[in-house]
Amino acid sequence: MLKCSVGIMAYNEEKNIAHLLLAIQNQKLIKLEISEIIVVASGCTDRTEEIVNNFSQKDSRIKLISQLKRKGKSSAINLWLKNTTGEILILESADTIPNESSLEKLTAPFENNRIGMTGAHLIPVDNPKTLMGFATHLLWHLHHIIAIETPKMGEVVAFRNIISSIPENSAVDEGSLEAEIVKNGYHLAYAPEATIKNKGPETISDFLSQRRRIFAGHLWLKNNFNHQVSTMNGIKIFKILVKNLNWNSREIIFTPLVILLEIWGRFLGWYDYRILKKNPAIWNIAKSTKNLSLKS
Repeated sequence: MLKCSVGIMAYNEEKNIAHLLLAIQNQKLIKLEISEIIVVASGCTDRTEEIVNNFSQKDSRIKLISQLKRKGKSSAINLWLKNTTGEILILESADTIPNESSLEKLTAPFENNRIGMTGAHLIPVDNPKTLMGFATHLLWHLHHIIAIETPKMGEVVAFRNIISSIPENSAVDEGSLEAEIVKNGYHLAYAPEATIKNKGPETISDFLSQRRRIFAGHLWLKNNFNHQVSTMNGIKIFKILVKNLNWNSREIIFTPLVILLEIWGRFLGWYDYRILKKNPAIWNIAKSTKNLSLKS
């Protein structure tokens, strides 16, 4: 039986945290045991901590760590790493929902001793008939195709408990964990059957805010740790995109718009990092991504 600890980094997640904790409690497990579920609440000003405390009174595995001041997700992860146990650690974004057997499937690759980290398959709940819903579905579909060939971690990951910390100024925590795992001689694995529900941005401004932050963070990661995630190769992504287009009317209209938004987001991220020397380790929340429970 593989023992694992689940870590949830939360900042004002009152809309989804109860749904997420219930989904974790209700996982169908055979070879996996969830020994603890730790929520690190960073500077929360809503009911997140109250909800977690209510759960912890009924489930001793659930623990709350309160970080009075929000210092960024990487800082919260380090606090979790200092207080966690378990052979395998699962980092679950607070605005996601795992399907009932997803965590078991996410950890299955660890039967191979060479595997150090695994990534889940994100399934958006957004309406693909809208421009922003289409954009989210398209990006995660491309992520899925690329990750099958060259594993790329995102949103929900599992890794061996061999990392004591990641740089607190990292704006791309999964990428930083990737770099540490690879540095320790382990391989990455993508778990496509470990499906996780998530929600993308509903507005162009939220979309661009996310994309520029992520691209700036990956430039920082490459520059400081010589690690590049597989989705950084724009030419490769474009080739896969063209190959997988269905060429229906919606895709013909929406795809060029999404490409332009992605290019602009990457340019803004490049500008932030290269010109303004910014690395957004503490980023503004894309509020339109936080109502997953209402859409799932």
